Amino acid sequence: MVGKAEISVLLLGDTHGTVDARIMTLLPLAERVVHTGDVGSGVARALRAGCAAVDIVGGNNDPADSGLPDELCLDLPGGVLAVEHGHRYPARDRHARLRRAYPAARVVVCGHSHRLLIDQTAAPWVLNPGAAGRTRTYGGPSCLWLTISETAWRVEAVRFALPAQPAV
Repeated sequence: MVGKAEISVLLLGDTHGTVDARIMTLLPLAERVVHTGDVGSGVARALRAGCAAVDIVGGNNDPADSGLPDELCLDLPGGVLAVEHGHRYPARDRHARLRRAYPAARVVVCGHSHRLLIDQTAAPWVLNPGAAGRTRTYGGPSCLWLTISETAWRVEAVRFALPAQPAV
């Protein structure tokens, strides 16, 4: 990472055992993949096969003995990326609680709701990549690109259309 102007981080969540194939094609473009939990069987192995640096936290649907941490704080150029699933906080005040839990972070990324979200209304930002698999995608499988440097962090939403319904 030393000497590189920008780093691409692919943020994923709530795969529940399946990652959309279109999202999998993005792995070679990422220097790091961060998964917000509810990974499901086999997904971690598939992500690690496509990207050398993969960080995953456990979600409420991951086995307690999975060995996945409940949270991570990743020191990246220009700041800290805090990662947790988000199920410990009720939806009504989840963002405020996440911001209080990680005041030194530049960005907090969480999952759990399966809803794609970019909240840049206060610091730290709260991001949710939505669901990258098939379960409750709310409009199609999604993820977030976080492009970071020492001086700026940018986020971009990526959402794929739902597959066409088969003819009856």
